[in-house]
Amino acid sequence: MKLMIVDDEVIIRTGLSTVIDWAANGFELLAPAASAEEALLRIPLERPDIVLTDIRMTGKSGLEMAHEVKRAYPDTEIVVLSGYDEFTYAQQAMRDGVSDYLLKTSRPDEIAAAAVRASERLRHRRREREQGMEERQALRSKRLAQLLLAERPPQPSAVEEALQRYPVLQAGPDNAGFNAALVAVFGKEDGQQDPLLYEAFGSMLRQLLGAETVMAGGLLAVVAGCGPAGGASFAERMRGALRKAGEALECGWFAAYGSPETDAGRLSSCYQTAKAAFEYRWLFEDTGIVGFEEVRRRRGVRAVCTEEEERVLTSILISCSRPDLNAWTGKTLAGLRKDPDATPGSVRSYLHSLVISGHRWLVRAAEAVGYSGTLPDLERLKDQDLADKPAEALLGYFEALMDKYAEIVSGSHQSVKRAMAYIREHLDESLSLQQVARHVHMNPNYFSELFKRESGLNYIEFVTEERLKRAMGLLAETPAKVSEIAGRIGYADLKHFNKLFKKYTGLTPSEYRGKRRK
Repeated sequence: MKLMIVDDEVIIRTGLSTVIDWAANGFELLAPAASAEEALLRIPLERPDIVLTDIRMTGKSGLEMAHEVKRAYPDTEIVVLSGYDEFTYAQQAMRDGVSDYLLKTSRPDEIAAAAVRASERLRHRRREREQGMEERQALRSKRLAQLLLAERPPQPSAVEEALQRYPVLQAGPDNAGFNAALVAVFGKEDGQQDPLLYEAFGSMLRQLLGAETVMAGGLLAVVAGCGPAGGASFAERMRGALRKAGEALECGWFAAYGSPETDAGRLSSCYQTAKAAFEYRWLFEDTGIVGFEEVRRRRGVRAVCTEEEERVLTSILISCSRPDLNAWTGKTLAGLRKDPDATPGSVRSYLHSLVISGHRWLVRAAEAVGYSGTLPDLERLKDQDLADKPAEALLGYFEALMDKYAEIVSGSHQSVKRAMAYIREHLDESLSLQQVARHVHMNPNYFSELFKRESGLNYIEFVTEERLKRAMGLLAETPAKVSEIAGRIGYADLKHFNKLFKKYTGLTPSEYRGKRRK
């Protein structure tokens, strides 16, 4: 609180300035004024909260000064100090807005207490005024929100009240109508939305556009006049104001505006069309602003991907190449943004068809190898994510498919190794491909293809080679008969065994044994 002492006697000015510890009582003491005229010249510049003044001074009296100060600055507290203990002075002082009347013979602590009482009265009035302003602003915002969100046309009385309360809705020579915009405000670095940032942004738009603002549905709703016919368009004025506010507050923004109206009762129509336009945010993110008239006639893109597009996607997923996936996603989304008929709903449907295609491919791959583990949940990908952040949503889901496919393929390699071990342990049995595939939980056809790719031999060739290798070991290491050895590796027909053995080694079983024993 700033306090000014006014007295034409230097000893009084100096005494009041030094005897009382004004700083300890919460005051900033301004330089004393030697006359009412000096005080009246300085008060507009220094704006003291409290003036402590004498009544009888050379020139204008303290009461005359108080009258002028209160007329120009009603909030200023005036405390009078006088050497004349007369009731008439007190009466006149109160009529001129003086809040307290003391004698110069009052003790310093009494004078300080009077100043403290004056400061408390001033704080109390300011708090009440601020609270009243907040309540009026809250009511004003509430009424505006009711008009914007109204599902039915408002009553004529409500329209009349709106015209009086919100001059921006009044059509005339300087205002060809009004419109509404919805604005998202976010930090440039983190993209986060902050209520304080919205408040500051709205305040700037109110100043720049003479607009009304209110939070609606998590966005800043802005109601502004269209300006005079032939002047700058609503879009131009809005874009300019948004750019200035964004630069001043160092934040990002996106805005969508509706169709203009001239009837205050149709303000909700402006809001609804602005809301419909705001759904195009992703498609117009690079431009920063979109109007309902720009998009109202769009027909939409096709809702389902083609077989060729599905084939390309599948090949990328099989390759497990993240760079290829990033490039494909960027190209696909860029194409959608450029399409003049793209709508939020059709884009979501098209992207969802790509997601379903990828999911079906992974299901088929898992079924082919008999994989029974958990696959990425299709339901975790929300339509709203595809609408708001499609690149992030698609990449996240397709990368999950890639990771799962890599896990399944890795599991398939292990399955082939397990199959080989199983074959070696059961060479004396009749081993069918179906039996071994069942053991490793794989589809027989897929197992056959995978087995050849991993081992370099088809299933029959591998089993035959393993049996003959086992026979070679038994012939060299045991005295068992050839017929017994043939039986122990699954050959009941001795002639067939001898034929296979000679083809594989170039020798008959007996020749091979004889050569190994030399």
